[in-house]
Amino acid sequence: MSEQKSLPFVYQFAAGAIAGVSEILVMYPLDVVKTRVQLQVGKGSGGESYNGMIDTFTKIVKNEGFSRLYRGISAPILMEAPKRATKFAANDEWGKFYRKAFGVDKMSQPLSILTGATAGATEAFVVVPFELVKIRLQDRESGSLYKGPLDCAIKIVKNEGVLAMYNGLEATLWRHILWNAGYFGVIFKVRAMLPKADTPTQQTLMDLLAGSIGGTAGTIINTPLDVVKSRIQNTVRVEGVTPKYNWAWPAVGTVFKEEGFGSLYKGFIPKVLRLGPGGGILLVVFTACMDFFRSIQ
Repeated sequence: MSEQKSLPFVYQFAAGAIAGVSEILVMYPLDVVKTRVQLQVGKGSGGESYNGMIDTFTKIVKNEGFSRLYRGISAPILMEAPKRATKFAANDEWGKFYRKAFGVDKMSQPLSILTGATAGATEAFVVVPFELVKIRLQDRESGSLYKGPLDCAIKIVKNEGVLAMYNGLEATLWRHILWNAGYFGVIFKVRAMLPKADTPTQQTLMDLLAGSIGGTAGTIINTPLDVVKSRIQNTVRVEGVTPKYNWAWPAVGTVFKEEGFGSLYKGFIPKVLRLGPGGGILLVVFTACMDFFRSIQ
């Protein structure tokens, strides 16, 4: 992602972990709101139905308490360190691999997109079990069945089998491939268009802008896959029964056919509000950590 001096994998991993935890602490309530909206089939019914981001946020706080907005955060906290660490470290390592494979010295936008997509696929394998637990805990109906992340994981394995922890892997792969390709590809382009920063403050603001635009682009591209991933992972597997939401692209077709195109972007506002600025926070914190590590080398 950067043409600066490359650092060993352990530094990239540590910087990504710090960036990930910073982002989740600030933006997590929006993720809870996003998941609730995505899990609602159609327009919902009754007083518990959700009608947009503000309505969902208000009803969660009113009916379940403010702390519910942080329900299941321990799973993402545990996930964010390896997840974001893998994202940035894998992006850097795959960048080295592709530059060598294609015989080029510097990154280009197409190479940034390819590198980001491959890093996203790598990241997906790390996050699936954590995402599954998070989705189950965030759901209004299934969340009450579990005492916490560990209890949730134990019950999933007991009732559905060990492999159930990887339900939604294929959808998660697509989600992360598309988001990372958009994120890193757009960051490369925006950075190339911006003037050279004269001060650290200017560089931070430019990184915040580039990361936010990249996060927004990735979110626009991958939201339909995120919607179906949430539904796939919230489906309890029953032996001999084929789930309604099973594979990513057929599930996209099912949602489109039954609920319309707009339903493929359920939860988009809270998602983009989180991952747009969140993408900026990630890039700023990651870059700052890497600069610090370079200064002590």
